[in-house]
This record gives sequence, structure tokens and C-alpha cells, in this order.
Amino acid sequence: MILAAQAAAEAHGFLSPSGVEIAFLLVGLVTLGAAVVTVTTRQLVHAALWLVVALGGLAVEYLLLTAEFIAWVQVLIYVGSVVVLLLFGLMLTKAPIGRSPDADSGNRPVALGVALAAAVALVWVVVDAFRTTWIDLDGAVQGSTEVTGATLFKHWVLPFEALSVLLLAALVGAIVLSRKKEQER
Repeated sequence: MILAAQAAAEAHGFLSPSGVEIAFLLVGLVTLGAAVVTVTTRQLVHAALWLVVALGGLAVEYLLLTAEFIAWVQVLIYVGSVVVLLLFGLMLTKAPIGRSPDADSGNRPVALGVALAAAVALVWVVVDAFRTTWIDLDGAVQGSTEVTGATLFKHWVLPFEALSVLLLAALVGAIVLSRKKEQER
């Protein structure tokens, strides 16, 4: 098993990446940058728009991994629905358009430390788990619509339904909050 992994690593050429791997790395860096800007900006609408860039970058990553179905699901559900729901929630609750002093707390150093520790732990776990694993992009059976659909509807139905209920509750909550402010006036 270990010899097969070493042979795959030698045949692949770790120091000679292909164009797809370079594109994957560049898109990953852009996505990471957009995610960092999403959580560090002080303007809520800008955060939602940077979230569109981060989620779109993930869709491009799925396309580079030849998982077209998951890429389109990412675009349709997350970019198309979740971000629109967030923007509607911001508009219905009449959130401030400019800088929001309520969204800023004095815990930035602690939050940065926790985020860095979590990032280091996640990178360590992923590198340790997939150190000698290579993805074969030529035999794209794993990312096919048939295999992906069977996996989604077999193992992931409950999380998707829970997410839909959560999003519906968030939308109803935003509507209720906007109605209470109108009634108080």
C-alpha cells in the first residue's frame, strides 16, 4: 500500500505541477482571500458580496476537480439562494449599509488567535490524512452526476433538509423582526 502511494507520487512528479494544479492553487488563494475579507470587513453588505466571491471560487474548484454537478449545485444553492437570502434578511431588518459599530467587538486579538489555531489544526489534519493521495482527473468517475446524486440522496438527505428548515426559519425571523419595528412606529 505504501509502495503504491510512493510510486504514484514519483510518477506524478511533485515538483512539476500541471496547469490544472496551478489553476487550483491560484483559485484557492483567491477564494481564501475573499473569505478573509468576508469575515474582516465592517460593512455587512460588502461581507455578503465577498461571500459570493468565496462561494464562487469554491464552485470553480469543484469544476477543476471535474465535479460539475457539485459545482452547479454550489452556484445554484449557495451563491444563488443563500446569499440572496442573506441580502433579503439585511434589507428586511433594515441593517445599516455603511460601517456597523454593533458588528465590531473588542475581541479581535482573541478571535485572530483562535482562527489561526483552528487553521493550523485543520491544515495539519488535511496534510496528514492526504499526504500521499493523488486525485486522478483523467478517470472522472467520482465526480459524475450518477455517483454524486446517489451519494447525496443516500447519505446527505437529512443535513440538506435541516439546512432548508434553518434557512426558512431565518427568513421568517427576518420578516418578524421587520414587522415589529413597523408596528412600534
